[in-house]
Amino acid sequence: MKLDPTNPFVLDTRDLRRGAGNQKQIGRTVQAPADLGSGVMNVPEGSDIILELRLEAVMDGVLLSGTASVELDGECARCLQEIRDELDVDLTEFYLYEEPQDPNEDADELVLEDDMIDLDLVLRDAVVGAIPFQPLCTDDCPGLCPDCGARLADEPDHNHDAKIDPRWAGLGGLELGDDAT
Repeated sequence: MKLDPTNPFVLDTRDLRRGAGNQKQIGRTVQAPADLGSGVMNVPEGSDIILELRLEAVMDGVLLSGTASVELDGECARCLQEIRDELDVDLTEFYLYEEPQDPNEDADELVLEDDMIDLDLVLRDAVVGAIPFQPLCTDDCPGLCPDCGARLADEPDHNHDAKIDPRWAGLGGLELGDDAT
């Protein structure tokens, strides 16, 4: 499948002319694709992704480096409060000009297609890898009350009268003798 040069996630490297040391800066804002995130925290579809990139031609390919800035939406893993945050991720990838000829070389190497780079997979890997596994609204979020579900950060003095586990309720009427300790 050929890459579409009009796709905002496709970068054209032809003007580097495969000349080692040639480089160019790319700054662009693109719209976030669907399903960019971890499920707990996601980049809203259509939101701005700000890319600041540098492409540098080297002997065997092109080195891409730079940053991507995204907005995140999700919820706290403890209290389920909505979280909105920003995330800056570093991008560094090397793209070969041609497929490796040696079958012992890493088959996962990225390769330029018609001197173009598809940034989508690299961006997804970087963003998803940088999202916290269990995001919190604050570092010390106390979470929810296990009995009633109240958000404990909103009610710091929240408590319930001690409940007796129904399995032990029958022991409540027992009298302890004088020799019990």
